[in-house]
Amino acid sequence: MLKRMLKEFIKKAMHNTDIQYLRSKNNHINTSVMHNLKSNFDKFFNITKSVFKNRIDSFDNFFFYRNRPKMSDCQIIALAITGETIGIDSENYFWSKLKSDHTNDFPNLIDRSNFNRRRKRLYPFIDHLNQTIASNLNEGENVYVVDSIPIPVCKNAREKQSTVCRETFETAPDKGYSAVNKTYFYGYKLHLVTSMKGIFQSMDLTKASIHDVRYLSDVKQSGLTACTLLADKGYLSATHQLDLFTSCRVKLKTPYRRNQKDYKPYPIVFKKVRKRIETLFAQLCDQFMLKRNYAKTLLGLSVRILSKITGVTLLQFMNLKNDKPLNHLKYALAN
Repeated sequence: MLKRMLKEFIKKAMHNTDIQYLRSKNNHINTSVMHNLKSNFDKFFNITKSVFKNRIDSFDNFFFYRNRPKMSDCQIIALAITGETIGIDSENYFWSKLKSDHTNDFPNLIDRSNFNRRRKRLYPFIDHLNQTIASNLNEGENVYVVDSIPIPVCKNAREKQSTVCRETFETAPDKGYSAVNKTYFYGYKLHLVTSMKGIFQSMDLTKASIHDVRYLSDVKQSGLTACTLLADKGYLSATHQLDLFTSCRVKLKTPYRRNQKDYKPYPIVFKKVRKRIETLFAQLCDQFMLKRNYAKTLLGLSVRILSKITGVTLLQFMNLKNDKPLNHLKYALAN
């Protein structure tokens, strides 16, 4: 009796294992295109070339090189965005994967240190790529959302010993407080302005101790004019609100505190719109691993954050072209 039960149990377990194997195999067949690193690279490379077609030479470079490099400038940008969009946070692991699994796909792969130096040099062009695609997607928008998110560079216990991004005192990280997590952190704040659809408009990186309301002074240089800007209570300031409206006709809408004299409930429509940027931050932290920092300098950190945000913008652009929901970022590379 016991032997018969044991045989039936083993037979059932093997049957379930076979079903799981077939399911995983079929799933791999359906998603092989999405996880093909070379095909994803080609998509970003073609978009980059189309945006900069009037600024690159015959070898797809922005700068003059006495000895033509193995990889062009457009390929460097496309490879940087590819690594961020497929969710590989370790550059060391990404490079070892390229060398071991994609030798034939990238026969002219350069050294990782050379890639890092050239990617930092190409920061203005990555920013221009992001701005160009985002401005086309945001055409006709007149309502935007602003918010900030902590970018820690190390644990609080190591803040005294950390040398990350400490090239100069003015740009060095410091300690700040996150009202959302109700904890202190050591690093920077990323301030982001997006449209109602969650498409990038402008960004800035400040010290962690800088109050959110201070960023409103930089909004005037972001190109926003004659629009409505939705913010949370951290941006509540009558002075900055008046300054934004008089200088560039931007109406700042923030919820009132309950102890204010002119208290009015925040419209439910604005609350729903504000959720879009919070969802975007969640996507940046989940798929793009925004809070994992392996950079050693501020420029290195900035270019990695910019590459992540540019990756989001290009995925949104692909979804729009393929008639997919704009912010379903994980499925943008499936076609």
